[in-house]
Amino acid sequence: MRISVIIPHYNQPEYLRVCLTTLRQQADSTADLEIIVVDNGSKRLPDDICAEFPDVQLLQETTPGPGPARNLGANTATGDILAFIDADCHAHDHWLSAIETAFQSSSTQVIGGDVQVKYATPGHPTFLEPYESIYSYRNHEHIAEGYSGTGNLAMRAEIFHKVGPFVGLGVAEDKEWGLRAGAMGFTTIYVADMIAYHPARKTFAELAQKWDRHIAHAYPDYVTTSAGKARWLIRAIAMAGSPLAEIRTILRSRRVGGGQERLLAFLCLAKVRLYRSRRMLSMLLGAPQKDLEGDWSR
Repeated sequence: MRISVIIPHYNQPEYLRVCLTTLRQQADSTADLEIIVVDNGSKRLPDDICAEFPDVQLLQETTPGPGPARNLGANTATGDILAFIDADCHAHDHWLSAIETAFQSSSTQVIGGDVQVKYATPGHPTFLEPYESIYSYRNHEHIAEGYSGTGNLAMRAEIFHKVGPFVGLGVAEDKEWGLRAGAMGFTTIYVADMIAYHPARKTFAELAQKWDRHIAHAYPDYVTTSAGKARWLIRAIAMAGSPLAEIRTILRSRRVGGGQERLLAFLCLAKVRLYRSRRMLSMLLGAPQKDLEGDWSR
């Protein structure tokens, strides 16, 4: 089995170094490994970092967006399995062996794994880290809805080419590709041992920008009718009160530990939900959208 790992990169050289290091330290995998980094217009090409790792191939995609970058990597890859991880993620020691094991079954078509938040300083959580541990990167829930996040995704190369390329900026390319694959009859399954680690966002502004993007995506589906606008209004109001309904989830979550982390998770959740409610209401009242479509993360 040959596994081609494809990593889109955009101005994250130090994260990329960590990602590549973990890929070179994989345990128990017997697969033939190919690693392809696709830079997507960084201020500085990470050629010096890629040169630190033997046989890492560095490509350049000028069309903005992680989707086009992944497409170039997939079209260049020679593996019969395509595995995608983001440059700011790093792989668990058994990430590759979990992928290899999953595809030993001929019925496996597309898989996605667990994405966990890695604390910058273990034992000393930031305000955002416990919240992100519980509520961000819930890939098992996405897969239950029919798609996997592209930061921890793998499929047979033949299926990628049958389904077609990822779309570009302005669309959630992981969701769009996964649902398109599902509509064609291909099934995405969750592999719990396929673990990738992602750092938490450093500022609330970064988290707010994420929700601005999601709100901008969802809003057009509601505003075409009066009934849709009414549903949007109800959702916005309910959003403000929703943190109270999440207390049980926070108390029972295994992704955080101790009272401090759970309290931080609740406080951050409340701040996020109030922000989302305010943004939803402001859009309904005709506020400008902050050029949200142009802010899509690469």
